[in-house]
Amino acid sequence: MVKTPEIEERVSLHIEGMTCHNCAQSVNKYLEKNGLTDVVVNLGTEEATFKMDGNHSLSKIIKGIEQLGFQVEDETVIYNSTDNRGFIGRSWDALQKLENKLIFSFIFTLPLFLAMFFKGSFLNHPFVQLAICLPVFLLGLYHFGRSAFYSLKNGFPNMDVLITLGGVSAFAYSLFGTIQQLGPDFLFYETTATIFTLVLLGNWIEKRAVKQATSAVNSLQNLQPEDVKLILDYGAEDESLEVVHYKDVEKGEYFLLNSGDKVPLDGEIQWGHAEVNESMLTGESLPVLKQVGDMIYSGTTIHNGNIKVKNTVRADESVLNKIIDLVKTAQADKPSIQRLADKISAVFVPVVIGLAILTFFLNFSFLNNGFQQSLINSIAVLVIACPCAMGLATPTAVVVGLGKAAKNGILVKGASALENFAGIRKIVFDKTGTLTSGDFKVQKIEAIDISLHRIKRIIAGLEKYSSHPLAQSVLRHLDKTEPYQFLDVKEISGMGIMGKNDKGDVFVLGSYKMAEHLTEDDQHNIYIVKNDQLIGWIDLEDQQKDGVKDIIDYFNEAGIDTVILSGDKKHRCEYLAEELGIKEVYAETLPEDKLKFIEEWQKDGKVAMVGDGINDAPALVKADVGMSVAEGTNVAIESADMVIMKEQFERLIMAHKISNKTVKTIRQNLFWAFFYNVIAIPFAALGFLNPMIAAGAMAFSDVIVIGNSLRFKAQKV
Repeated sequence: MVKTPEIEERVSLHIEGMTCHNCAQSVNKYLEKNGLTDVVVNLGTEEATFKMDGNHSLSKIIKGIEQLGFQVEDETVIYNSTDNRGFIGRSWDALQKLENKLIFSFIFTLPLFLAMFFKGSFLNHPFVQLAICLPVFLLGLYHFGRSAFYSLKNGFPNMDVLITLGGVSAFAYSLFGTIQQLGPDFLFYETTATIFTLVLLGNWIEKRAVKQATSAVNSLQNLQPEDVKLILDYGAEDESLEVVHYKDVEKGEYFLLNSGDKVPLDGEIQWGHAEVNESMLTGESLPVLKQVGDMIYSGTTIHNGNIKVKNTVRADESVLNKIIDLVKTAQADKPSIQRLADKISAVFVPVVIGLAILTFFLNFSFLNNGFQQSLINSIAVLVIACPCAMGLATPTAVVVGLGKAAKNGILVKGASALENFAGIRKIVFDKTGTLTSGDFKVQKIEAIDISLHRIKRIIAGLEKYSSHPLAQSVLRHLDKTEPYQFLDVKEISGMGIMGKNDKGDVFVLGSYKMAEHLTEDDQHNIYIVKNDQLIGWIDLEDQQKDGVKDIIDYFNEAGIDTVILSGDKKHRCEYLAEELGIKEVYAETLPEDKLKFIEEWQKDGKVAMVGDGINDAPALVKADVGMSVAEGTNVAIESADMVIMKEQFERLIMAHKISNKTVKTIRQNLFWAFFYNVIAIPFAALGFLNPMIAAGAMAFSDVIVIGNSLRFKAQKV
């Protein structure tokens, strides 16, 4: 018995029998019509996921899906992205069923088609043609007719309505001619059989092509190894191993990894060292040396070495699982260009039926084509129309773009982010931690009324007591300087550090706050004061991240305005901007100031914001595209629409190129889909296309759209 969740949960169902985008759309519309939220129907993985609570009956939902003509697994699966056991087998079985239908239909259609070239043979006898066509007709009614009936019943007519009407019209006309013995001019059994067979062929090709285009999630799921070498009695002399499923490993338990193993869970190395291939996570092909205390992540591979690891997270909390969740969620997101196509598709079937009726009326009443030709032309209109291509245009391109991004260490949280990033007019950068590494080096030490050597000893003597990152940078610079010895040292909260020598002199080292009554010069990082007299200062230089200059040059050349928006001092921001070629600088800004700037700039076009700190989070959310790096704070990462993994900041360029190419592919696909229907329907209405040619053209229009997306997949960005 299926259990309905009492509280809102995300539920996943495996649905067999979805053979084309049209099928997936039918399920999607049914679920949304029944009040379910966050509905995602994925043709490639044959999954439907949605949020529901106790107000919905899962049994009724499953029954409704099955009434649409599909089979639903009778077990409810609470959403878990890494659960791919049996996926390949189930998908292959479903594909085989469609393949069998196609083969069956083709066997009976072939003699009907050949009869057109062998006039006078027994194959041209009306009752022989009826007998050969009948199995294909019944199969067509079962495959397309059921879906058409329930789509009409539920109020959202789909493509199968047009196919069924076309096939039934041709068969009924032929059957009437056979019973009335009206002669061969009234026989169109081969038209009926060919329509159903070619559309089945198109569905089969589309299903295979969609699986290739939507392979990003499958590729990620395949990175998850199922078996774990669990260490029993870790730390004891008689440690032993037990091979278990990765989901059965608890937090805090230990497992062993050897050369060649894929990492099943996130954890901390407790023993040993290894070179780890983290390309799936960062896009970096060279192995990274990992030692005791380092973290390793699921989906990565042990290139060389042996380690014992402590499991630190549940299976569904692993980095790999979160990446899969992001990709799945992103695939479900619809950019504005797709919503337009969906609106057109929603009214497409009724409009085409109306055009088919109008075609018959005009041909019969005004063009004097006779009943037979008028009917054939109207059937051709029904069959040639293809809203599927419009529906496939965006999602196939989006999933390819998302897959390319994920493989290159770029996580995109929604398809809208790709569309928005491709259309930005301005890209805004935080400074510290984004354009710069936060790893400071000493640029200059200035001494006042004291020797440079002596002030360096004083600085080293005080800074060795501080754990502040700036202090560590200064100490690295003074690593060969003998520290001055102080008797008493203590920190002054928010200001710096203070020490006394054996003569009673008081030395203070810290920020401008503790020296502002001594000087108006606030342009230095660290000030040194002796007995309330300024004796020197330190200027530090924040290091640019690798590849930052190339990033700024790329966006400048693309005609996109580059901006620094930072809370840091104005002179530091301006100095960095001059080095990088950034023309707009807004310094010493608070989080609320950043938000106001973003809102103002959005009046002139789309804005992307790149940041890594907690103070960047509001601006990241407000921007059309918020971008962060995985090394940033969790708040920044959660607020961002795109996340650049690790410190490979130059991948920002690749993210923009992928976004541009994705949008370009979507536009090409939509152009073909609209162009096809605009040209094909009038041709069919005027009698230039018979129903058989129309069926073939309709079936392969989807394939052309998918093929263009696959071409994008094969291209280098």
